[in-house]
Amino acid sequence: MEFIDLKAHYSRYKESIDARIHQVLDHGGYIMGPEIAELEQILGNYVGVKHCISVASGTDSLEIVLRALNIGPGDEVITVPFSWISTAEVIAQVGAKPVLIDIEPVFFNMDPALLESAITKNTKAIMPVSLFGQMADMEKINAIAAKFNIPVIEDAAQSFGASRNGKRSCNTSIVGSTSFFPAKPLGCFGDGGALFTDDDNLAQTIRTIRNHGGLKRHHHTHIGMNGRLDTLQAAVILGKWAGFEEEVELRAKVGARYSSLLEGYIKTPAIDAGNTHVYAQYTVRVDSFEKRESLISQLQLKGIPTAIYYPKCFHEQPAFSYLGYKFGDFPQSELASREVFSLPMHPFLTEEDQDFIVSSLKQILS
Repeated sequence: MEFIDLKAHYSRYKESIDARIHQVLDHGGYIMGPEIAELEQILGNYVGVKHCISVASGTDSLEIVLRALNIGPGDEVITVPFSWISTAEVIAQVGAKPVLIDIEPVFFNMDPALLESAITKNTKAIMPVSLFGQMADMEKINAIAAKFNIPVIEDAAQSFGASRNGKRSCNTSIVGSTSFFPAKPLGCFGDGGALFTDDDNLAQTIRTIRNHGGLKRHHHTHIGMNGRLDTLQAAVILGKWAGFEEEVELRAKVGARYSSLLEGYIKTPAIDAGNTHVYAQYTVRVDSFEKRESLISQLQLKGIPTAIYYPKCFHEQPAFSYLGYKFGDFPQSELASREVFSLPMHPFLTEEDQDFIVSSLKQILS
C-alpha cells in the first residue's frame, strides 16, 4: 500500500502529461518556455488574482517574497513553530529573525489570539501556515496585521485548492505562496512553486528576483536568485490540470469517509467554520507519544504506512537554538508534534484500502 500513490496520478494522466512533455522537448524552450506563461494564467484565474508567478520550489517562493518585501537583517517575521522547516528557514536565510507564536490545538494553525502581543516595531511580516490542507483564520490575522500595517504572507504549501468563506487559498492576503512538490495537492514531478498577488508592483519585483534580479538580459535591478520553474515541470502540471478540481472533490470525499468511519475511535481532523479541506495529509491525534508510537508500529506490521510530519518543532532544532526559546514555550505545538500522525491519503485511495486501514486501526484501538 502506498502512503501517497504518485504512480496512480501518472497512470491517470499519462497521455496528456506525455503529450505536454513532448511539446517541450520538441520546441526546446526548457527555461521560461511558453508553458510557464500558460500555467501562470490558468493558476491565477483559478485562485482569482491578477498575478501568478511560478518559481522553482515552495521554499524559493517564500524566500523570494521576503526579499521582494525588503525584509532582511534587523527585521522580524512572525510564524508558527509547527510546520516544515522551510517556513522558518527562509526568514533566517534573508537575515531576519523568526518570531514564533503557538498554534491553536484543534486545526493546528496560527492562534490569532497570540499574534498582537508578538508584534514589535521590527515586525515586517506575518506568515501563517495553512497546515495539512485547510486555511488558517485569515480574517482575524489580516485584521490584526492591518492595524499595524504589516503584510501577511500565506504559506499555502499544503492548502492549494482549499477555500475559506468562498475565497481560495492564496487569495486572502497581499501574497500567497504554494508548493508543487510531488506529494502536494497539485504536484509536479520534481520541485516547483508559485506566488499569487493582486499587487502589480510586488508581482514585478517577484518576477525580477526569481530571474537573477533582472527582467532584461544583462540588466539587473535587484540582487536576485535563480528561482525559475522548469518548463518541463510546468508541462507536467498542465498535463494534470484538467483533473484537479475532481481531485479536490475526491480528497474531500476520502477525508470525510475516513472521519465518518473513525468517529469515536480516534481524534479526526476538524474543519473550521467556512473552510474546505483538501487533506494534503489526513492527520489524526491520540493522547500520548507512547500511544502514537505503539499504533504506528502495529499498523506497520499490517503493511499500512503512516507518517509523522513534524516530530520536532522549530525551537527544538539545533539550527534555531540561537533564538533563545526553550521547550515548554509553545505547549500546543509541542503536544501536536508528539501526538499526531497521518494515514495514507490521496484522491485515488480505494474504499477497499480505506476499509482495511480503518478496520486495522479500530482493531488496534479496541
